[in-house]
Amino acid sequence: MNSLANYSDEDFRRTIWSALKLVGIATAVGIPLLWWKAGWETAALFAVGALISGTSLFEWLRLMTAVMARMDTQVEIPAPVKPLAPVLIGFFLRLGGALVLLYVSLKFLHGSVYALVAGLALGVVALSIEGLRLVKSWTT
Repeated sequence: MNSLANYSDEDFRRTIWSALKLVGIATAVGIPLLWWKAGWETAALFAVGALISGTSLFEWLRLMTAVMARMDTQVEIPAPVKPLAPVLIGFFLRLGGALVLLYVSLKFLHGSVYALVAGLALGVVALSIEGLRLVKSWTT
């Protein structure tokens, strides 16, 4: 991939999966550190935020893959396209589940809210890093 014009669906999938790996690595490093420094409740809040962040990235991948499959009219699709309704239902159910998980974790875990915010921000940070990697690959 040398430019934005050559950016394909497979490049998008690779970018999201790389961001998911970064979220996983940051979570694996952050949970023990927070548990050691601030206690298990703060580490649990961080884990909840990271879980929501990671599942959000995965749902975004599923949603965009389904939408892009419908938009690609120039490419022959080897398999029949799956219906969009189950993907949208899953997207909104996950969103509702994330809200419930946020409420329950804030109600019953008395750790630092900043750890939860840090966990939620992992997805944005990971996508930003992957975006910078893409820009770097386009300019070299």
